[in-house]
Amino acid sequence: MASHPAGARRDRAVRAAVEQGLVSPADPDRQIVALLDTAGIRASAAALVAAFAAVTDAPVLHAFAVKACPLVPVLRLLDACGLGVEVASPGELALARAADVPPSRTVLDSPAKTPADLRQALALGIAVNADNLQELARLDALVASAPTASPLGIRVNPQVGAGSIGALSTATATSKFGVAIRDEGARDTVVRAYLDRPWLTRLHTHTGSQGVPLALMAEGVAAAYELAEEINAKAGRQQIDTLDIGGGLPVNFASDEETPSYAEYAGLLAETVPRLLDGRYGLVTEFGRSLLAKHGTILARVEYTKTSGDRPVAVTHAGVQVATRTVYDPASWPLRVLAYDSEGRPRTGEETVQDVAGPACFAGDLLATARPLPLLRPDDVVAVPDTGAYYFAHHYAYNSLPRPAVHGFTVSDDGTVAFSAVRRAQSLDEIVAEAGGDRADALLG
Repeated sequence: MASHPAGARRDRAVRAAVEQGLVSPADPDRQIVALLDTAGIRASAAALVAAFAAVTDAPVLHAFAVKACPLVPVLRLLDACGLGVEVASPGELALARAADVPPSRTVLDSPAKTPADLRQALALGIAVNADNLQELARLDALVASAPTASPLGIRVNPQVGAGSIGALSTATATSKFGVAIRDEGARDTVVRAYLDRPWLTRLHTHTGSQGVPLALMAEGVAAAYELAEEINAKAGRQQIDTLDIGGGLPVNFASDEETPSYAEYAGLLAETVPRLLDGRYGLVTEFGRSLLAKHGTILARVEYTKTSGDRPVAVTHAGVQVATRTVYDPASWPLRVLAYDSEGRPRTGEETVQDVAGPACFAGDLLATARPLPLLRPDDVVAVPDTGAYYFAHHYAYNSLPRPAVHGFTVSDDGTVAFSAVRRAQSLDEIVAEAGGDRADALLG
């Protein structure tokens, strides 16, 4: 059994999932399942709150980025842990409302908010960060037409550079997000926008994500802080009272260790931007992946094993439909694969270099290539940890493969594992309905 507490809980959950039939060769609907470690989620939420409480006495709203794991029970759990939500679409807002997250702990970010989106947010009193000056003009009209309790601000791009994954780098010179404050004249334009609008009381930036070093994240926050100080000085008062510093703490996908930590990042902010934390500014954070990734695991049954070109290949029921980023960009998103036998016990024995493949009908549907593992056999179970964010909750319907069931689990002191259904597996009837099954003759007329 794994020595790390999270790994030990996972081992117990895998065994219990097999014993309780959550993954089963006898049931065609139970070839794959996703698990969420509720104790791990609670621990990460507590670590985030404690990390910032250790460096500032200012009020801090930790708004979970819903896009990282858009499941209503997850949002309800995080709400119970004292966290809010950051939403970036009408759908994500609907999920947050279904979880009963209060509007006062909800932040709306999106580069493409419609007038209807803005109108709804202002009616509910949800905080809004305008992504650009055209959106700000829409807010002008809405604020003039009806009073609102929504805290309002502008998102700026500090243009401090990219991380190692270009597609996730939000603070580049040409990023699509926010007002680029190093462009000619842009900084003065933003300052003037605030001075002309006393109701703008927040400033938002977001630099971090997977592949972005902590120092670059802190540099982006420092740029936003300096801009807030300039605006407040020119206003002759503290017009900006809250800085939304975004999220994006990178995740370690190589082991069960949770590194870097929230405490490490908060400590770096205290060193880099100490006056940000002196109590004058309220803070908002928008962490997502770092709160959920380590606490999700995909389990899939091995259907067949074969050898091709002298390399063993295990064909499983987990592939591109649940691990889209890894399948299409394995260099940026490598995942661990753990081997268990058909009874859910960790498989032991000499490691053999082998491929772990998914069920989709294209050659690149691979969870791992040339990976040393104990030789997998039919009816074994593979576990893919660190998939609690941006993986099984974001189904990709290649080959009309169904969405897997998601279950939360807890492990009691005596080792008993209890599961709770978070999302049921998608049925074949639901797949047909989503594919226009009730409109079969629509193109024949």
